[in-house]
Amino acid sequence: MDDMQIPSVVYGPVPSWRLGRSLGIDPVSTRGKTCSFDCIYCQLGRTAHPLTERRLFVTAEDLRRQLEELRPVPVDTVTFSGVGEPTLAANLRELVAVAREAIGNRPIAVLTNASLLWRRDVQHDLQCFDIVVAKVDAASEAMFQTINRPVGDLTQAQVVAGIREFRQGFGGRLALQMMFVEANRDQARAMAELARTLRPNEVQLNTPLRPCAVRPLSAAQMAAIEIEFAGMPTSNVYQAHRPSVVPCDAHATRQRRPQEGTPGQ
Repeated sequence: MDDMQIPSVVYGPVPSWRLGRSLGIDPVSTRGKTCSFDCIYCQLGRTAHPLTERRLFVTAEDLRRQLEELRPVPVDTVTFSGVGEPTLAANLRELVAVAREAIGNRPIAVLTNASLLWRRDVQHDLQCFDIVVAKVDAASEAMFQTINRPVGDLTQAQVVAGIREFRQGFGGRLALQMMFVEANRDQARAMAELARTLRPNEVQLNTPLRPCAVRPLSAAQMAAIEIEFAGMPTSNVYQAHRPSVVPCDAHATRQRRPQEGTPGQ
């Protein structure tokens, strides 16, 4: 592991409003965010290492060792997420295999911005997850550029097409996370129409309740947005239950979650 890496790969568990008691695995684990987006609402701040090409960050041996050293803790889900876009990890499938061997029969999830889902190798790797949570924050190219600020020439159409293609062959549970802020609030109806075409198992309606550069929408505003998704299975960040958990390593958890006690993954 080089000087750019955070030594801890495993963190939590965290109280996830979407996934219960969630043990985090960060397949990127860099000092500073490594991502293909630079979203305006990201709790980790600006993207320190813009990247769209996959590479090796964390070895399977490092992950196996840390999971073996982990004291037994009750978890509902193992979630690949952290300080960067998980699909940038070139050995993602190998890391999932290590986690399955170490953790047992808990479902394994990934939180992805879906920027690389147009790639067949990424689609292949994500097939090994039980739950894939893919981000869609815009219904137009202009709003995609405003909210997600992608690296390079990534487009909203490319992201949506990747999710749609992946959905056709995925046998697990697909959730769409839609983050709403003031900038895209008036696109809620168009985003709901887009979500219907992608046929997710669930739509997760979110707004940034942890500290970041933009203000969250109110509970009333989110409730109004939820109406646009009528007939679809949805969860709303303001209404979700959050379990009580104690992280095994508070410092490692804070590196991925700048403020404790607020909605999790």
